[in-house]
Amino acid sequence: MLRVGLTGGLATGKTFVGRALVELGCRLLSADELGHQALLPGAPAFLQAVEAFGGDILDANGRIDRRRLGAVVFSEPEKLELLNSFVHPAVIAAEEHWMQTVQAEDPRSIAVVEAAILIETGSYRRFDKLILTVCTDEQQIARAIKRDGLTRQEVLDRLKRQMPLEEKRRYADYVIDTSGEKDGTLAQVGRLYTDLRSLTV
Repeated sequence: MLRVGLTGGLATGKTFVGRALVELGCRLLSADELGHQALLPGAPAFLQAVEAFGGDILDANGRIDRRRLGAVVFSEPEKLELLNSFVHPAVIAAEEHWMQTVQAEDPRSIAVVEAAILIETGSYRRFDKLILTVCTDEQQIARAIKRDGLTRQEVLDRLKRQMPLEEKRRYADYVIDTSGEKDGTLAQVGRLYTDLRSLTV
């Protein structure tokens, strides 16, 4: 089985590329979804986050409001590191369990894990290949504002906490440029899939 990491900066098209790889035959897991699950009421990271950052991060239903939490942690690097120390162990354990399950079902499969900070955390080392999605800074800002309802300043605060895309390129085995039309991105993904599939023979 080929273990593939899919990463990129905020709003660079990771999810679009991931879905395209699924259409071609890959298996996909979203680490962001696992991160959301780790912060649901009753999960260990939920209790740790509330204890660390206070009840103000909760909504009226007693669940963590991700926008409020983001406003707290993205303003101070040490708080983001603290949050990650709660969430990442649960996410990595779930990823490894999923990859073991996929391998048992189909030893020739291509298992793709989509995650925003694979490089920053060092998790990229757990994968055979690493895909990076990129686009222009202004596209990242515009897409994040449209998709997440963030203000321009909120997006800039988050981008400041991420490794620059040019630096991430040094770690990537493949780079998918999503700054053009969707058809162009899909053509790149098609070539990428052909290459990945050749490695599983």
